[in-house]
Amino acid sequence: MNTTPTRSLGTSGPRTSALGLGCMGMSGMYGADVDRAESIATIHAALDAGVTLLDTGDFYGMGHNELLIGEALRTAPAGARERVLTSVKFGALRDPDNGWSGYDGRPAAVKNFAAYSLQRLGIDHIDIYRISRVDPGVPIEETVGAVAELIQAGHVRHVGLSEAGAGTIRRAAAVTPVADLQIEYSLISRGIEDEILPTVRELGIGVTAYGVLSRGLISGHFTRDRELSPTDFRARSPRFQGENLRHNLGLVESLRKIAEQKGVSVAQIAIAWVLSRGDIVPLVGARRRDRLTEALGALDVTLDAGDLAAIEGAVPSGAAAGDRYPAGQMAHLDSER
Repeated sequence: MNTTPTRSLGTSGPRTSALGLGCMGMSGMYGADVDRAESIATIHAALDAGVTLLDTGDFYGMGHNELLIGEALRTAPAGARERVLTSVKFGALRDPDNGWSGYDGRPAAVKNFAAYSLQRLGIDHIDIYRISRVDPGVPIEETVGAVAELIQAGHVRHVGLSEAGAGTIRRAAAVTPVADLQIEYSLISRGIEDEILPTVRELGIGVTAYGVLSRGLISGHFTRDRELSPTDFRARSPRFQGENLRHNLGLVESLRKIAEQKGVSVAQIAIAWVLSRGDIVPLVGARRRDRLTEALGALDVTLDAGDLAAIEGAVPSGAAAGDRYPAGQMAHLDSER
């Protein structure tokens, strides 16, 4: 096993690898072009490299992703299984036609979701458990209180939050210790810097950042002529549309010049920038071993003050064109209110 640097998730959370593996893309969220064997091999390669944090959601592929991770864990070396930390999101309601029907944060639902996740994953506890989006119909105190009861029963280790705003974070933390907030954060999604990031730092809550490459948009591999399948949610994402895409890929080209001067890839410099924030654990959504290897290379990238100034000059805060989700999904983000 290789040695990967580690970071603590806040003051109450576990110590984890400095990079986590986000597994969502292995279950069709980016289209049907998914190779099960390659996905499992990628998880195994991540574990072998010292990545300990695996992130999933019970609604990714309606349980497919948890079953996939469960299979990968069963076939991994015993030592790797023992080091794994599972981060699981719950609460999103789906229908048989792959539609979305809102969120359910009721205590009884929380415990029901957990029971199914434990079974699919084949584990006896979930390390970090969080509602994927705050349910506006249920006080957050009740939702995290139910997770706290699961902790008391031994089924969960830590409470997490996802896409929660500063006020909601404070209310949750007043009920039970919160390990981390999972939220989108990247060079082109920096909204948390104004209020949310200072709040979690004040409260001793960690951050696991998803979308550090903005679903591949700032990976250096995405091109204007790439055709997205109807089942790829980026086909409806504002940042991937028309003039927005042209503008955003222009930012990528500015970033590419800096990456080339450093002798690294665009993806590596974008991930390294998030790592440079110090107390944030980026989740990389690699679906293949080659993309995982590239992402892990970001751990070896050192950015000095001049590098950071050049990066943020090339991609200033707020420079992206388009919202990070379609309007209907933006309405579900407590973090954007």
